[in-house]
Amino acid sequence: MPKHYRRAGKKKEGNAARYITRSQAVKYLQVSLSVFRRLCIFKGVFPRDPKKKVKGNHHTYYHMKDILFLKHEPLLDKFREMRAYEKKVKKAVSKKNKDLAERLLTRKPTYTLDMLIRERYPKFIDALRDLDDCLTMVHLFAALPAIERENIQAERIHNCRGLSLEWQAYISRTHKLRKAFISVKGIYFQAEVEGQKVTWLTPHALQQVMPQDVDYKIMLTFLEFYETLLGFVNLRLYHSIKLKYPPILDPRLKALAADLYALTRYADAKDRAVGANDEESELRLAQLQDQLPANEPGALMHLVEDVTDDIEEDEDTKACKTLFQNKTFFLGREVPRESLLFVITAFGGVVSWDGDGAPFEESNQDINYQIVDRPTQSHRFISRDYVQPQWVFDCINARIILPTEEYMVGKVLPPHLSPFVDNEAEGYVPEYAETIKRLQSAARKEILPMPGGEEDGLESAQNLLAEGVIDRTKAKEAAERRQKMALEEKKYHEELKKEMIGMQHTQTSNIDEIRNNGEDEAGPSTRQLVEDDENMAMVSMSRKKRGLLQAMLISNERKRVNVETLETRKKNLKKSKGKESE
Repeated sequence: MPKHYRRAGKKKEGNAARYITRSQAVKYLQVSLSVFRRLCIFKGVFPRDPKKKVKGNHHTYYHMKDILFLKHEPLLDKFREMRAYEKKVKKAVSKKNKDLAERLLTRKPTYTLDMLIRERYPKFIDALRDLDDCLTMVHLFAALPAIERENIQAERIHNCRGLSLEWQAYISRTHKLRKAFISVKGIYFQAEVEGQKVTWLTPHALQQVMPQDVDYKIMLTFLEFYETLLGFVNLRLYHSIKLKYPPILDPRLKALAADLYALTRYADAKDRAVGANDEESELRLAQLQDQLPANEPGALMHLVEDVTDDIEEDEDTKACKTLFQNKTFFLGREVPRESLLFVITAFGGVVSWDGDGAPFEESNQDINYQIVDRPTQSHRFISRDYVQPQWVFDCINARIILPTEEYMVGKVLPPHLSPFVDNEAEGYVPEYAETIKRLQSAARKEILPMPGGEEDGLESAQNLLAEGVIDRTKAKEAAERRQKMALEEKKYHEELKKEMIGMQHTQTSNIDEIRNNGEDEAGPSTRQLVEDDENMAMVSMSRKKRGLLQAMLISNERKRVNVETLETRKKNLKKSKGKESE
């Protein structure tokens, strides 16, 4: 049969037409598996799970529309160009053509991910919603060592550290930090930026162990995208508060320790003709940027310049801004300096530390709290409190200055409660959470029920007693009103009777006689009415309240009987002594 007469294959329909396996997608795009994986990460394409898997359950499936979306991506041409370039360099080296190899190395093709960021996040709020994993990854690599065999370069580590510090500087400057929690994995932070809650994890400042079962190539691909994303976010945030981005490096500090940056910024803030509030904010932000390592070339300069206070602040931001206002802290050498600098400055405090470049020394008399983690101190100052680092994190989660007695050096710390857990929804409220709640109510001058009381129910005995007294008072007033109405009614009937007889009514009638007659004929007495109203009040009470009120009344009756018995005995003893003396 001729070739053009051959019958075409059956047309694919359903899941067979909508989904494609990974091996088929790689063959369709004519790329390697590593390039296909990088392209999927950059474009945000992820595997799908169809209901009916045509090729079997052991395959990874992608949607056909996603593969067609990748087919027309300009980055795909760039990757093919880079692959051809690598082949040319390899061929020149194998032929020992050094001149050609050197020329090729100077013309290496490059690419950027800027258009991908704008494509995946058309609005800035979309980028903020997807910032959690980005910040966690960037902070993780900022704490990792540079390892050549894993292709983790020192330049990338410095870039991640700079991006993370720029983000922390913005959060500290605008006081957007809301929660912080210390865990085994690291320190969880949550900030609220333009109405979106952003949560990230920062590893502890310890030597990181690099496991062998982790694919660092995939992590570096994600990091490449996240670095670009965070750079765009920082640019937008800094411009929103009228700050220069990227921060300009001071070449004079390249050969010096970066810790001197705090003093440089403090001097620049004083030289400028700005108010005292601006100087304090610039000092706090300068202290935050001191977190740069000592071997890093240069330091951030002109981070806060021409900043205006026209930004509207919500109530939560104002509360966070004034929590540590007019409070001065000093950090010991053994405490985690970076996280405490970030947290304290974000809540309005001023910080110094034990080391080079500190704004003020340990002997400063303005220090209110010294954060230490050693059981013994060489010398102590009476004018300040020595507390452990957990006190700072518990204070910012509770939004109040907690008492320092439980956090003194050498004491067993109270439980560090997570602010990300809703105790009422979980059905268990820790005891220390109740204590913090009462301290918060005392700070707001509110009154809470006694511990152990039910939500619907039982109030304190004093409240019940007051309620009983109020009920009795109301009952007496109601009885008096009824008696008065009965007297008025009696008087009205008397007047009608006199008019019917024809007698002329005089206004100088004897009201006392009518009142005396009314006491006998108007109905029940005042005491009886009060007792009836008290019984009605008892009936309207719940069983628990009624039982407690009856127990209180019985207890009061017993006390009264005991007092009367004692007085009777005393009188009898006096009489017997008088007879004996006679």
